[in-house]
Amino acid sequence: MSERESMEYDVVIVGGGPAGLSAAIRLKQLAAETGQELGVCVLEKGSEIGAHILSGAVVDPIALDELIPNWKDLDSPMTVPVTENLHWVLTEKKQINFPHLFMPSFMDNKGTYTVSLGNLTRWLAGQAEQLGVEIFPGFAAAEVLFNDDGSVKGVATGDMGVSREGEHKVDYQPGMELHAKYTFFAEGARGHLTKELKRIFDLEADCQPQVYGLGIKELWDIDPKKHVPGRVIHTQGWPLTEEVGGGFLYHQANNQVALGFVVGLGYKNPYLSPFEEFQRWKQHPAIRAILEGGRRVSYGARAINEGGWQSVPKLAFPGGALIGCSAGFVNVPRIKGSHTAMKSGMLAAEAAFAALQSGRAADELTSYQETLNDSWIAKELKLVRNAEPAIAKFGPIVGTLWAGTDMWMRMLKIGLPYTFKHHRDSKSLWRKDMVKPIAYPKPDGVISFDRLSSVFLSSTNHEEDQPVHLTLKDAAVPIDVNLALYDAPEQRYCPAGVYEIVGTEQGDPRLQINAQNCVHCKTCDIKDPTQNINWVVPEGGGGPNYPNM
Repeated sequence: MSERESMEYDVVIVGGGPAGLSAAIRLKQLAAETGQELGVCVLEKGSEIGAHILSGAVVDPIALDELIPNWKDLDSPMTVPVTENLHWVLTEKKQINFPHLFMPSFMDNKGTYTVSLGNLTRWLAGQAEQLGVEIFPGFAAAEVLFNDDGSVKGVATGDMGVSREGEHKVDYQPGMELHAKYTFFAEGARGHLTKELKRIFDLEADCQPQVYGLGIKELWDIDPKKHVPGRVIHTQGWPLTEEVGGGFLYHQANNQVALGFVVGLGYKNPYLSPFEEFQRWKQHPAIRAILEGGRRVSYGARAINEGGWQSVPKLAFPGGALIGCSAGFVNVPRIKGSHTAMKSGMLAAEAAFAALQSGRAADELTSYQETLNDSWIAKELKLVRNAEPAIAKFGPIVGTLWAGTDMWMRMLKIGLPYTFKHHRDSKSLWRKDMVKPIAYPKPDGVISFDRLSSVFLSSTNHEEDQPVHLTLKDAAVPIDVNLALYDAPEQRYCPAGVYEIVGTEQGDPRLQINAQNCVHCKTCDIKDPTQNINWVVPEGGGGPNYPNM
């Protein structure tokens, strides 16, 4: 007999990001319009809503306009419209302004806002709670529950107060089961439960594999004389050579800039470090000039879906659905995904509400898939579906020209009868004997920094005596395979210093996992060449605590 207690809802939503909260709000709106009672809850593994949210972010308000038309009158944090949009092509010492005349019109950021996505989700949570949504921060969904017929029954939160050896401590509390007629999974990119659902229901049978980028971000307070509210800068080129990626710098409110760097995780050289590439990028004269005299105030990292339309899996299965970045609706050329995530949550909510009203609870929400395929999400993503894979296939220069031509042709409705395919990021690394190691400069402590001081600024915290949430399928693989063939790339692709090879000087190398440093970016789960690392959820409330990211 299970010691776990259970609670019953009509809809349970796993993840308190833009998609999950938009779904919850839409469900409650529909219930209010029809005078129905509807039980909706949102589980969030972060210590509070927004604690684990990290994005640039420039937000297209198209979905918010549909969800809450009067949002401007409700003290929303979206107060800084984009006023200037710059695209720089960087060489090591110079920047070249790329004319927007040559860019498709949908990339001009007209009508968008630069904002902290964490603050936007906190505001959305307030709107949801006013409608009666129950939100439980600090509770991590650790397990999917199933009915006897194989349909999803709900989720169970993780046990609290379990020691690293698996023993119950004095503060032990068993997890809670949350049962629902429908369960939405809005975990973000590479969600640990979503990964299992894809396998169990074979959701990726008819799509390309998802590919990812690692986004690393900092917030800086800068000299007010250098601050231009609403100025948006994107860069490509240096310091990357053959890799997919680029930088961003957004002038937000209160003399603050959000800046970051994204590296596509399909890179080949095992000696490449996305974190170090970000530190190099900040030293470019054009970027350094903005930051000098300023102060770094926060740091974080997160994997980003980059597969596009061809990597979107089947969205619905008996008893549940994938929404937001769990499904992968990021528009890579626009560098945006919040608006599509929100819209997907709204469409799933409308499908579930209709099913509940007609008594078809627990049926597969085929109408969600159908309406999304007919929505502006599909139209937007189909238009840019070859952009990322073109750059990955042909390189930054030729690939960018190819991608631009493809987008222009599709925008002009000239049919191009091809869609590029993807290859899993874990399959891309070359052996260490095929490449040269990369010598990165030491941080100066003014513009560039080391990983441990950076993690400190993320306010990351995990209960030290708990089971390690970065698990190995085979403990021998890190040394026998990863170190031997690739010189242990996990030491370099992790932006938080979680993985270290120790004991080499003594002739007894072993992998040390500093799980307390983990910022939940999921890069290790994605990039590990042997797919031996499996990221599972730690105790609820653990991880980063981003204040304004």
